[in-house]
Amino acid sequence: MTLPVLILTIILSLLKLLVTCLPTDAVNWIMSKFKIHSEISDTNSIITFDEKRLEGEDKIQVISYFNEAKFLKKNHIFPGNEKLFLHPENSGTPIVINTKRGKNDVRLFVYIYNDHVDVVKQYKKKVVAYSLLSESLQERSMPVIRNLA
Repeated sequence: MTLPVLILTIILSLLKLLVTCLPTDAVNWIMSKFKIHSEISDTNSIITFDEKRLEGEDKIQVISYFNEAKFLKKNHIFPGNEKLFLHPENSGTPIVINTKRGKNDVRLFVYIYNDHVDVVKQYKKKVVAYSLLSESLQERSMPVIRNLA
């Protein structure tokens, strides 16, 4: 009876030691799996605005502004209300970003307002909405958007 308890105690102690002493790279990898606002790269992303594809410097600029944006809050979506977030009233034309995260295709709809930026992330069969703060994206004078609008 004491041998199984002793073995279980040793295994749990080793597990606790392993979990509390993970290397920084391992912790960052685990945290990135649960991040809502993850950074996107320009190599595997397609950005469109008003059905016009952005290329070159414009694409890099939009991705840079998106990656630098600060996360504000997550908006809860109740089942059946997905359409309200995907196509909100009085929102204007969204910036649509198609990218890959691992093996999954992810589509981001970026709606720009004066005081915040709403992002609706669609992947697999899930829809997640959250708000960002990005002065660069919120300025409607962004050359990319102004030239295409």
